Amino acid sequence: MSPSQTASGRNRRLLCSVAVVALLWPTNGWTQIAAISRGLDPIVVEGQTARAAKPRAATRSSASAARAQRAATSPAATNPAATPSPTASTAPTFNLGAPASSASRLNLTPLQTPASVEIIKSETIAERGQRNVIDAVTQNATGFTASPQPGNGGLSFTTRGFAGNGTVMSLYDGTRMYVGAGTMTFPFDTWTAQRIEVLRGPASVMYGEGAIGGAINVISKKPLAIQRNEAEISLDTNLTRRLAVDSGGPINPNVTYRLAAIGNMSDGWVDRDNTSNVAVSGSVRVQAADNLAFTLSEDYADRSPSRYFGTPLVGGRLDESLRFQNYNVGDAGIRYRDNWTQLKTEWDVSDSVSVKNVSYYLSSHRHWKNVESYAFSPTTGNINRNSYIEIFHDQEQIGSRTDATFRGHLFGLANQFVAGFDVNRIAFTSTNNSPYAGASSVSRFNFDPGAFLPVSPTRPGFHTLTTQYGVFAENRLSLTDQLAVVTGIRSDQPTVERTDFLTPSASFEKSYSAPSWRAGLVYNPIPDFAIYGQYSTAVDPVTNLITMTGVNRDFALSTGKQIEVGVKQSLAGGRAEWTLAGYQIVKNNLLARDPLNPANTNPLQIGQQSSRGIEASAGLIVVDGLRLDANVAWLRAQYDDFTQVVGGRAVNYAGNVPANVPQLVSNIWATWAFAPNWSANAGVQLVGQTFADNANTLTRPAYGLVNAGLSWKPDTRQTLSLRIYNLFDTVYTTSGNTTQWMLGMPRTAELSYNVKF
Repeated sequence: MSPSQTASGRNRRLLCSVAVVALLWPTNGWTQIAAISRGLDPIVVEGQTARAAKPRAATRSSASAARAQRAATSPAATNPAATPSPTASTAPTFNLGAPASSASRLNLTPLQTPASVEIIKSETIAERGQRNVIDAVTQNATGFTASPQPGNGGLSFTTRGFAGNGTVMSLYDGTRMYVGAGTMTFPFDTWTAQRIEVLRGPASVMYGEGAIGGAINVISKKPLAIQRNEAEISLDTNLTRRLAVDSGGPINPNVTYRLAAIGNMSDGWVDRDNTSNVAVSGSVRVQAADNLAFTLSEDYADRSPSRYFGTPLVGGRLDESLRFQNYNVGDAGIRYRDNWTQLKTEWDVSDSVSVKNVSYYLSSHRHWKNVESYAFSPTTGNINRNSYIEIFHDQEQIGSRTDATFRGHLFGLANQFVAGFDVNRIAFTSTNNSPYAGASSVSRFNFDPGAFLPVSPTRPGFHTLTTQYGVFAENRLSLTDQLAVVTGIRSDQPTVERTDFLTPSASFEKSYSAPSWRAGLVYNPIPDFAIYGQYSTAVDPVTNLITMTGVNRDFALSTGKQIEVGVKQSLAGGRAEWTLAGYQIVKNNLLARDPLNPANTNPLQIGQQSSRGIEASAGLIVVDGLRLDANVAWLRAQYDDFTQVVGGRAVNYAGNVPANVPQLVSNIWATWAFAPNWSANAGVQLVGQTFADNANTLTRPAYGLVNAGLSWKPDTRQTLSLRIYNLFDTVYTTSGNTTQWMLGMPRTAELSYNVKF
C-alpha cells in the first residue's frame, strides 16, 4: 500500500470517529441552552396565504384565530424588514415538529409519524451552498447517496440498500412522473425549492409502486402574502455563471403570486463539456372564499447537461492522469425539456372535513446523441469507444389526485382519517438507433474526438400507453394522550399497452395489481419525545412499468416488507434534536436465472434481496452562534438468492452486496457566527466503499469530501459568500461499472452575491 493510500485510510478513520463522537454528544445540559443568539441570518422563504382560511381544527379557539388575524395585519407582516429572521444557529436542524406531507397525508409532524422522515429547509440549503437536488439530499439527509449519470437523467439515489429511480422515488410537490427507462430529469435545481422532504423506507402506501427504498419530495416555493424580492448572482472557477431571481407577493387581497427563475452556464470541469440550463417556477393562488382556494402552478426546465460519461479504467484501476479527459465525440449532445402544470384545489367543507384535489399535466422530452462506452486497450494503449447511441424520449402524463380528510372521534377516541384516489394516463414513445453499433479508437491524450457515426438508423422503437387507478386511505387513532396507532393502505391497478414498431409480435397489453399497507405505533412518554415501531409493505416493478418489455410482461411485481423501530426527540425548542432508527427490509421476486438450467435465457422470479441497518442523527447548538449537525447510517445490504450465468455456469451471488450501495454514509456540518455580520460553515461527507458489479469483483474506494463557506452581511438585505467545494481536491467516483467510472467535481471555488429588496 502506498503512503498516500495509508494516509487516506487514516483520514477516513479519523473522520468516521469525529462523526461518531458528534452523534454521541452527551445530552446533559441541552435544556439549559435557552438564550437566542444574534447568530447567522439565512434566507427565509416561507409561503403564506393572502387571506386567513376558515379554521380546520374543531379545537381552534376564537382567541387563536384573532391572534392569527392580528399577526397577518401587523406592521411586521406587511414589512419583511420589520420582522427579525430566525437565525441559522437557532433554526431547528431536522424540523421534527414541522408538518411533513411526504410521509403522511394527515399533516403529521415527524414526531407523530412512525417512519424516518426529514425536512431540509431552503435556509439550510442556501446557507450550505447546495445548488442542486443531488447535493442537498446527499449532504444533509441521513443515509442517502447518489449515482448520477447522463443515462439516468442525472437524478438517481440510493438509500437503505436500494438504488435507482425504480426503487427510490423522486416527486415534485407530492406528484410523481412515472419513470421510463430508468430516467428522471426533473426537478434538479434547488433555487425553486422551499424545502425538500425525504422518507427512508417503503413509500408505496403513499405513492404506489416503485418506492421500496424511499422517496424524495421537492416542495416548490409558494405564493406570498407580503411582497418579497430576491436576486442572486455567482461565478465559480469552472466558469459556471449563475443568475437567479425570486419574487412573490399580493396582486390584490385575494390573489397572491410567486415567480422564481434560475439560469446556469458553465464550461464544465472536464474537456469540451459546456453546459447550460434554465428553470422557471410560477404560481398564483386565488382565495375564492374563506374556505376555498385554488393554486395554479407552472414549472418549466430546459437543460443541456454534462456530456461526460465517465473515465475508463486502466488495468482495472483509476488513472488520475485521465481525470479531466472527455472521450465523447465532438458533436455529442444531450437535452432535456420538462414541463409541469398543476392545479390544486383546497376546500374546507367544515371544521372537521376538508377536501383536496391536484390535477396535472406533465411532459418530458429528452434526446441523447453520444458515444457512451469506453475501455482501455492494453495492446494499443488507446481508448476503444463503442455504443454510438441516439435516443429520444417523448413522455406525457395527465392525472388527478383527490383526497378527503375527516377529523373527529371514533369510539370516543380522537381520530383522523383520509381517503382518496389517484388516476393517471401516461403516453411514452421511444425512438432510437438500436442495436447501437459503431466503434472507434482514440489515444488517451491529445486526440481528435471525431463525430457521431450514424451506423444504425434512428427510428421509432415502441410506444406505450399506461393507465393507472389507485385508491388509498390512512388513519391515526389516539388510544391515549401519549399513544397513537397510524395505519395506511393503498391499491393500484396499472395497465400497460405496448406497441412495438420493430417487432409487432412483441406488442402486448397487461394489467397488474399493486397492493401495499403499513401499521405503526407512536408513543410520546413526554412532550417532543417519540418512540415508534412500524411494519410496512411495498411493491416494485421488475423493470420500469411504462417501458416494460415483452420478455418481462408476465412477471408479477416485486414485493417487499420492512420492520422499523426508532426514537426521536426535540429539546429546548429545537435547539437540540436527535433520532435513532433500526430497520430490516426484504425484497422478493427478483429476476434470476434458473440454477438447474443455465442454458435457459429466460429468467425466473426467484431472487431475494435484503438490507438491515442503523441510522442516527443529531443537531446541537453548542454555544450561541455555533451549531453542529451530524448523521450516520450503517447498513448491511446483500443478495439472499440471486443466480446469474457466468461463462455458461450458474453462479449464485448470495451474500454479495448490490452494486452502487455503500455500507457506511455520514455527514457532519458546523456553522459558526464568529463575528458580527460574519459566519462560516464546513461540512464533511463520508461515503463508504461500493462495488462496481454484483459479482463484487471490483471495488470503488471510500471517500470523504469537505466543503466550506464564508459569508459576510454588510446589512440585513445583502450577503456576499465565498464557497469552496471539495476543499482538498479529492478524486472520487459517484458511479460506474468494471470498465469506466464517473468521477466527481474537483476543487471548485465560488463567489456569490445575494440581495433582498
